[in-house]
Amino acid sequence: MNYFDSIYSDNLPSRAVHVYMYLVNRANTDGQCWPSVRRIAKDLSLSPSTVKRAIEDLTSHGYIKIEQRFRKSGAKSSLMFTVPDFSKYRTPKG
Repeated sequence: MNYFDSIYSDNLPSRAVHVYMYLVNRANTDGQCWPSVRRIAKDLSLSPSTVKRAIEDLTSHGYIKIEQRFRKSGAKSSLMFTVPDFSKYRTPKG
């Protein structure tokens, strides 16, 4: 079974699949990325509330982990998203 097959077989809403693919595409080699909810919403033509629901779907099914980031001043920054076991699913370039 292909890794991406599992996200389709879990019957997740399409919003969650779209956001997941976006995060996988944006992730660095450690499987981490930190786009804002607003940026994700704009790039995917979704509302911020739809993106937030998708993030809840993905975290509750274990597809992503989230961590709040903070600026040096202590103010909140964007969330850091981590795709667990990401390195297993990246295809090598070249």
